[in-house]
Amino acid sequence: MHTNVDHHDAELLLRLYDLRREEKLRRAREWFGRSFRAQNAEEFEKACPPGSEENAYFRMVISYWEMAASIVNHGLIQEQFFFENSPELWFTFERSKAAVGAMRERQKNPHIFENLEKLAARFEKWADERAPGSIEARRKMMSAMGRAEPAK
Repeated sequence: MHTNVDHHDAELLLRLYDLRREEKLRRAREWFGRSFRAQNAEEFEKACPPGSEENAYFRMVISYWEMAASIVNHGLIQEQFFFENSPELWFTFERSKAAVGAMRERQKNPHIFENLEKLAARFEKWADERAPGSIEARRKMMSAMGRAEPAK
């Protein structure tokens, strides 16, 4: 993996940002951040039944971040530069861990969203080294958000 940020990193990061601005993905990300709270397979099935708009939104959000994580994991964007600009990746994996686990089990594939998981773990380590306690504070905030009634 390269250590120096160059204009190629910036161009690719800006392209990923442009993709995030696409109207339907923006709605999906908004729904995910505001409403997705599934903590197990049953809650996921209830919140995102096959064929539903919520299921499509979930798949759009998590597959976007899986793709972005794959790009970083393959060294195409310098990791720290990506972390400085994309903390939503960690939030997405943290919020979807239970659903990802259920998908892996159901599909008998332990590699589903593996890029996202690996990069989220490295982000967590990076964030805690830079700002000790920040990840735990984020988890507490997310937990408090999870107790609140999701917006409809």
